[in-house]
Order: sequence, then structure tokens, then C-alpha cells
Amino acid sequence: MPDTPDTDQSEYWRSAQQWVDQQETLDAMMQPVLERLLTEAALAPGVRVLDIGCGTGASTMAAAQVVGPEGHVTGADISGIMLDLARNRTRSAGIANARFLESDAQTYDFGDAAYDTIMSRFGVMFFGDPVAAFANIRKALKPGGTMVFLAWAGLSANPWFAIPRQAAIDVLGAPEPSDPRAPGPMAFQEQDYVAGILRDAGWHNVSIEEIGVELTPPGTVADVAGFATHLGPASRIIDDLGGNDADTQKVKALVATRLADFSSGDVVRVPARLNLIRASGTGA
Repeated sequence: MPDTPDTDQSEYWRSAQQWVDQQETLDAMMQPVLERLLTEAALAPGVRVLDIGCGTGASTMAAAQVVGPEGHVTGADISGIMLDLARNRTRSAGIANARFLESDAQTYDFGDAAYDTIMSRFGVMFFGDPVAAFANIRKALKPGGTMVFLAWAGLSANPWFAIPRQAAIDVLGAPEPSDPRAPGPMAFQEQDYVAGILRDAGWHNVSIEEIGVELTPPGTVADVAGFATHLGPASRIIDDLGGNDADTQKVKALVATRLADFSSGDVVRVPARLNLIRASGTGA
């Protein structure tokens, strides 16, 4: 049975049909992020990897191909519906050296010193108790192993979030202020805050640097604007403030106008800033 005491996150991610429906678009958009994560993780053939917050499986599948048949990758996520798709995709691709666990990383027993590398692409910013989660994850890392993960570096630095959010505010007004450190995409934007969490959880040799990538959403500006409006901060504001279909169309039009700055012909490339975090489970 899955171990999922983080009730709010569990309920949200278990109902995340929208993420399943948009899997192909999300994978295409996030491919440069995945490539950068794999480069930084420096996986080698034969190693064992734990992929935290693996979602619909793209990162786990890619890592499994890198480590080869002598290696193995475990993808962990709280969302059963996303993992169902991940398992189906992995079987269809003929990947035999990967498995998926429906689990809450705050409490799940991944095994002591079971993995050479722990990695995550945007999968660790949703913990209700991040210190507990990272302390639990650390137990699964072999001595000398490394954890590498990517998190968003802040709203203002990421137009993929900032543009739809501002468009929704322009149409419907501002939502109630929220805790910037609350579980969510931007929870780990503050580098000192993240470093403190990791140190409190017993990690060593913590390093954090801000890096730049380009997101590569498929489709025209209009296609991308529709996607950005229906998944992310704009959709939450529209829902929370009772927006209707007409409001949604107004938001989408504003998003399309503002995303045009990042388009060339029918290609949209959106700059993004990320925090690259690396830590080891034991001291030097």
C-alpha cells in the first residue's frame, strides 16, 4: 500500500488528470530541462538511481536508458494516475530496468543506502515538511553518492509563469497573497532557504547555482497561449476568482500577445531560470 500522509498534496496529485492529458506537450516543453538534469547528474552505466517526483515517467525512462541494462532506476511519485501512465509508457518502450513506486517521499522506506544517485526534475518543491522529506530521502543514498535536482528560480525570472499569472490578474484582479514558501512550483526559489533545509536534513556539500535554459513548448503562439492559460497560475486564478469562458478567452489573448516576444515564426522558445542544487549524503 502507498504511504501518503501528506493529505493535501496526495489529494491534488491523485486527481491530476490534466497532467496526464498534457503529457506529450509537457515532455516536449521540458526536454531541455531534462537534458540539463541528466548532464548534471552524470549518470554512468550500471548505477542505481532514485527519481523523486517522476510524474508520467519521462525522466525515469531517460535515466534508465543512460544507466543501461546493468543499472536500474526507480521513479517515485505521490500520484497514482500519473504513475499508471508512466508504467504504460515504459512497457511500450521496452524498458526493463525501471520501476515506479506510488509513495510519499517524506515517509516511504526506499531502503538504506540503496541508490548511487538521487535526482529530481521539479519534483521536490511540494513537500509539506521538506526537512523530514530530505532527511528520509538521504537514508536511501549510498555513501559517496550525490543528489541533484532542479527547481524554479522564482516567478519574476520565469515568464512561463509570470505572463499567464499577470494576464489573469489584468482580467480578474489579484488573488489573495500566499506564502511564497508554501508547497508549490516556486517554493524553492530562495537559495539560502533551500540550503538551510538540506543542512537541517543532514545533507553535506550543498551547492546551489542559478542556470538558464529555454523551454520548448510545441505549437504556434496561439497553441502555447492556450496551454499556458489552462495549466498553471492563470487557471488557478480563473478558478479561484470565478472567471467564466469569456474571461478565459481574454486571458488567453493577453498571454498570446505577450508570448509573441518569444516567438519566431511558428516556434516559441521561452527563457527560464532554474536553481540547480547538488548535495551529498556524507561529509567530505
